[in-house]
Amino acid sequence: MGSFNIAVIPGDGIGPEVTNGTCEVLQVIAQKYGHSFHFEELLAGGSAIDATGETLPASTLAACKKSDAVLLGAVGGPKWDSLPGKQRPEQALLGLRAGLGLYANLRPAVLHKELSQACPLKDKYVADGIDIMIVRELTGGIYFGERGRRDGGKSPDGQDMGQEAYDTESYSVLEIERIARVGFELAMGRKKKVFCIDKANILETSRLWREVVGRVSLEYPEVEVEYMYVDNASMQLVRRPSDFDVMITSNIFGDILSDEAGMITGSIGMLPSASLGAPGKPGMYEPVHGSAPDIAGLNKANPLATILSAAMMLRWTLGLRKEADAIENAVSKVLSEGYRTIDIAYSEECTVLGTREMTQKVILSIV
Repeated sequence: MGSFNIAVIPGDGIGPEVTNGTCEVLQVIAQKYGHSFHFEELLAGGSAIDATGETLPASTLAACKKSDAVLLGAVGGPKWDSLPGKQRPEQALLGLRAGLGLYANLRPAVLHKELSQACPLKDKYVADGIDIMIVRELTGGIYFGERGRRDGGKSPDGQDMGQEAYDTESYSVLEIERIARVGFELAMGRKKKVFCIDKANILETSRLWREVVGRVSLEYPEVEVEYMYVDNASMQLVRRPSDFDVMITSNIFGDILSDEAGMITGSIGMLPSASLGAPGKPGMYEPVHGSAPDIAGLNKANPLATILSAAMMLRWTLGLRKEADAIENAVSKVLSEGYRTIDIAYSEECTVLGTREMTQKVILSIV
């Protein structure tokens, strides 16, 4: 029995739809297992800009820090695309990650057998299934490095280059070391295989990644390590996805590769994620997909990624493993019965449901 405070940031676009439904799922879990979840709805992203003029109000970050966990919908949309970089909704994500000290982003990419038809790869490449855990460093690298614009000077032949923009990639030993340990610990409970994804043939930061990962690997002699350039990794993900287990990588590479992994597992609408920091601190849980403003309010959004993110929250931050299993089993049951949202309806035999109806099917399948 437990009582937990959950900070809920619905965000923009389809965010409110998928988070509201997920809170309903969590309430059912609370009733069935004797827990109490207290939800506090907070502003961040575009909705916060409209209401307060800020992407991440100080009150939102303060409430998140006091919570047991944070559930986030999605932020952003074309409405705010004309704003300067530091004022865009996406800055709320960087602020939350930095403010909460969330340095490890876990993005599982699993091909559910019920969605095998949704995989764009040939059967021979996915015959053994896909079960990848991408461990993305979250608070360093080019997304947090020094950036700006300056005079580009003159070209070698004397032409005026005009304005130039720059973004700086930097990593410290500590940042790499702690994300590497997260990856190796996860691998110990899986297939004991770690892939370090980098660009060490070009980037000095990647060469430091290899050095540090190599040192950390000595602490885990049972785990096999393979180093792979990011361009090769993007190719191998579609050529031999079943061979991958845990992938450790930088902020920008993890951002890109996790979306590719989402495509080969059927739909980005199925992918959850967890952002974690120091033990005992609140983690943040969110679907990998964006705010999809084109379908907001139309009851078309796939709620499963957010629901599965809540299952990760129960397991990784709240320590409720049975309850997490109950949600994941319910999602599998609904899929096995042929229910789909439009983004994963690849067969005429499927029954297409809206956001609310799919959420209710999951609720009714929780045992």
